[in-house]
Amino acid sequence: MRWEGGKKSENLEDRRNMAPATVAAGGIGVVLIMLVAAFMGIDPKQAQKFIGNAGGNGQNRGGGQVQRELTAEEVKSGEFFRTVLNYTEEVWDEQFRKAGEKYLKPKMVLFSEQVSTGCGNAPSAVGPFYCPADKTVYLDPTFFEELKLKMGGSDAEFSQAYVVAHEIGHHVQNLLGYSSIVDEVRQTKSKTEANHASVRLELQADYLAGVWAHYGQQKFKFVESGDIAAAMKSANAIGDDRLQKNSRGFTSPESYTHGTSEQRIKWFRLGLQTGDLGALKELFSLPYNEL
Repeated sequence: MRWEGGKKSENLEDRRNMAPATVAAGGIGVVLIMLVAAFMGIDPKQAQKFIGNAGGNGQNRGGGQVQRELTAEEVKSGEFFRTVLNYTEEVWDEQFRKAGEKYLKPKMVLFSEQVSTGCGNAPSAVGPFYCPADKTVYLDPTFFEELKLKMGGSDAEFSQAYVVAHEIGHHVQNLLGYSSIVDEVRQTKSKTEANHASVRLELQADYLAGVWAHYGQQKFKFVESGDIAAAMKSANAIGDDRLQKNSRGFTSPESYTHGTSEQRIKWFRLGLQTGDLGALKELFSLPYNEL
């Protein structure tokens, strides 16, 4: 991926040199951990064990003081994520402006081990996530090592950009009202209907990641040979069916919340090929078995 020399976002905070926050033992932090653990294919019992071991009251052990200097590798990765975040800002700012709307830029936080968020406290094990309460994407970059080594994905730079774009896609959904639609389903409908709504939301975020890449390539020419294949490899690695199969040896389609590997690749590819924002509603109107 071509990114060096690109403009960098001012909306990224790097907390990797800060003392990790203690994970709260109750409340929304636990809910967040369990939800994302399910997405990542982490055994819920293991996630609960982590929470129990963490204990504490959510206080920051280090008092927010700098503990160490960032390594040269961390500095470079920070520059990379600042550049990718700027790419998303410029693309979505332009797309919203064309629609007569104003794009509210999200924030992004890089952390290590644990992090305190507007949605509660969470460990790195939950993977990258977007918190609508503070409109921020949270990411421990070591996730990409796990993605490659344990999940069969890719840690190539464009693959990392795809993951960031997916989380930014959740921010776009939040601004457009799709997240509220799914939240209402989760609160008022059956578990099956709630899971189906969650799958739609996640596939739509993959589609939005593709739309971003479509317009981003036109604007910045950042895609290099092999980049799309790397992103597809990661999309394949984080499908519900593959995650469940790898973690417990079998799958339970009724419990899917993010979509299968095939679905995730399909919708990312469609967004990439078409750049058609008008198709967003299609995900919420198609019969579930046609997604």
